[in-house]
Formats: sequence, C-alpha cells, structure tokens
Amino acid sequence: MSRHKDRERFLEKKRLNPDYAGFRGYEKEPYRPGQTPMQAITCSVCGRKRNVPRGVAEEAGDRYVCLNCRQAQSEGEA
Repeated sequence: MSRHKDRERFLEKKRLNPDYAGFRGYEKEPYRPGQTPMQAITCSVCGRKRNVPRGVAEEAGDRYVCLNCRQAQSEGEA
C-alpha cells in the first residue's frame, strides 16, 4: 500500500475519532476489559506452544501439560 493511501486512511480515522493516535504495535495494544492476559508457554509433553492465562503459566512453569495431552492421557487410562 502506498504512503499516500496510508496517510488518507490515518486522516479518515483521525477525523472520525480525534483521539486516534495510530497503530502503536501489538505489544502496546490497549487492554480490553474482561480479557484475561495471556502468555505463550510450551507443553512439556508434545512441545507445542500454547497461549494460556498468565496465572496458569506462572503456576505450571516448565511442567505445563496442554489440554490435548491431558485428554489423551485420561483416555489412555480409561
């Protein structure tokens, strides 16, 4: 996309919302009420990265087991 079109889009958003400051990056995305802060953590069984609530990630640490692996383990026991 050209700078001209980017500038037009910015000015249009600014016209509709005078407080609009433009895109500031994904890290600085405003917190939305009711949204639980997430953190990426790696499953200790399958090695896949999963987004989990920050509290769960801090509790489990390196011992985190994802839901899919827990379900597979419980099906194997039954």
